[in-house]
Amino acid sequence: MSTRNFIVATAGHVDHGKSALVKALTGIDPDRLPEEKARGITIDLGFAHLELPSTLDSQPSTFHLGIIDVPGHEDFVKNMVAGVGSIDLALFVVAADDGWMPQTEEHLQILTYLGVTRAVVALTKIDLAGNEEAVDTQLRERLANSPFSDAPVVPTSVVSGRGLDDLKRALADVLLSTPLPRDIGKPRLPVDRVFTLRGIGTVVTGTLTGGTLRRGQTVVLQPAGGTTRIRSLQNHNHDVEASGAGTRTALNLPDLDTASVRRGDVVTLAELSPAGKIFDVLLEKSGRLSGAKTGAARPLKDGTLARVHLGSTNVPARVHLLDGSPLQPGERALGQVRCEAPLFAFAGDRFIARDWPEQFTLAGGIILDPDACSKRFRTEAQRRFLERRAQSPGDVRVFAQSQLQRDGAVRRLTLLLKSRFSAAEISDAVARLAAEQEAVVVGDLAADGKFWRTIREDAMDAVDAEHRAHPERPGLPLTELREAVAGRLPIAEAFEALVADLCARGFSPVGAAIARSTHRPELPPHLQVAGAKVRAALSARPLEPPARKELAPDSPALQALRFLLQTGEAIDLGDDLVLPADGFARATGIVKEFLRKHGSATAGELRQALDTSRRVVIPLLERLDKDGVTRREGDRRFLRK
Repeated sequence: MSTRNFIVATAGHVDHGKSALVKALTGIDPDRLPEEKARGITIDLGFAHLELPSTLDSQPSTFHLGIIDVPGHEDFVKNMVAGVGSIDLALFVVAADDGWMPQTEEHLQILTYLGVTRAVVALTKIDLAGNEEAVDTQLRERLANSPFSDAPVVPTSVVSGRGLDDLKRALADVLLSTPLPRDIGKPRLPVDRVFTLRGIGTVVTGTLTGGTLRRGQTVVLQPAGGTTRIRSLQNHNHDVEASGAGTRTALNLPDLDTASVRRGDVVTLAELSPAGKIFDVLLEKSGRLSGAKTGAARPLKDGTLARVHLGSTNVPARVHLLDGSPLQPGERALGQVRCEAPLFAFAGDRFIARDWPEQFTLAGGIILDPDACSKRFRTEAQRRFLERRAQSPGDVRVFAQSQLQRDGAVRRLTLLLKSRFSAAEISDAVARLAAEQEAVVVGDLAADGKFWRTIREDAMDAVDAEHRAHPERPGLPLTELREAVAGRLPIAEAFEALVADLCARGFSPVGAAIARSTHRPELPPHLQVAGAKVRAALSARPLEPPARKELAPDSPALQALRFLLQTGEAIDLGDDLVLPADGFARATGIVKEFLRKHGSATAGELRQALDTSRRVVIPLLERLDKDGVTRREGDRRFLRK
């Protein structure tokens, strides 16, 4: 039997029976605080779990539901937001005797801002309704033009038990078409509870998203960045070796005390980068506020001080609008959120902005750039970057291409690392861009196609210009090429990637230079006469050449000789001796043949074999010793094995 894990959260006005409904469905009372018992209302988050049998692809299956019960009172909306940040389905509760109320509407807007599109509506206290049909009609009218307009509405009563089985079937039916929570290899657990158990240590709980955590795994706590280890895990009071996306998870973190971790912290992996304080975003103000007479309907002004709710945390922040114009109900706008405390966020994360006194929900938003900066915010390049992402906030290809176009080149391992896309999705997007020539992949680097081709062509032109200006040189020194392009390359590794790309396209490294593979150094016209004289002098007596001063008596001859040495046409054997390359090769062959035949030889015997002078044979043998051709023992030379 297959199992599928989902997270369901309640939503609705205070005293509409959310907690009672959860208890009736699961047998678990989610109100756990003494104050909640005394006041009869939910103040903080409550938790329960429910298993629903179902049939998937003609096979029996079970839905494992982690249920989060949220408070409905206006004073505790911040706790409500902390509970619904990572849910798959909303259990939207409206009391039949009370109808649509202010927090019913606010909760609906919050769920919409957070991208929740699936819900089951529980019409509670149906036994107190005077006219069920009228109540149902009014509810449908209120849900119109919302993501829940077609959601099933189930009349229920926890007193009589009416509708509870129907509600379970409705939940199962909706979940059958609900995609499983995505495992993108980037686990994040926003902490919503922290406590200590005797003999166990610190335990944190939360809704795990984006990946899997395992027993014994090393994790970090963001935003502080401290490292700890998972001693054990639980799902719904059962010990497990690993916990996956879409589960309510408890982690035992023995290296931490309760003072060092709190609600809003995120348990994640070290490689997923640090938290940030500035985020470029797409903001939205619900059209349902048009004509409303509440504070929430007021335009959101540039520079507003707000509280930004993300995951299970909230922090003070200034909200800046790219165009500076106030955001009206029904409108969307690009903006920047500048937080007073760091948040651990990914591109694609959704958040809520509430007013500073926490009385109204001002707007919702999607993070487009989790590594934003205030200086770049109003540049034209950043505007284009944000506009592209705002048009397709779930498209990995758009996100990858927009970053390459803005940054020029990035390390492939860091591209969209802080995003809701998996490594495989990102790699596939880059591969598709490369196939369309919109991107270039060189080793560990990915670059925008147009940007990289321009840089590469400029580098090729620089090498060709060096060949034309100095044909005698082996190529363009890499230091000069680096200086020519350094100001245009966004990261240091890009230069090595550029050289590698050139070498794959008809260029070759030559020592500390780079040249076209077809390039053969040659003397420039003004040195060709001097070069011919030097070559003639060397070839006339290859094993008894003139002294260096006789070979190069003037500046042109000295430049020509230097060229021959650089190109390997001549071999430098000391301050006063230069042999032509073919003469050196011939002499080496004679020495090796003599030693093979005789086993060893003195310098004098080798001088006679070479028919040359001591002036030549001593530097020659020292060079062969250095090159590992021969070895000297006393006054005799032997061939090295």
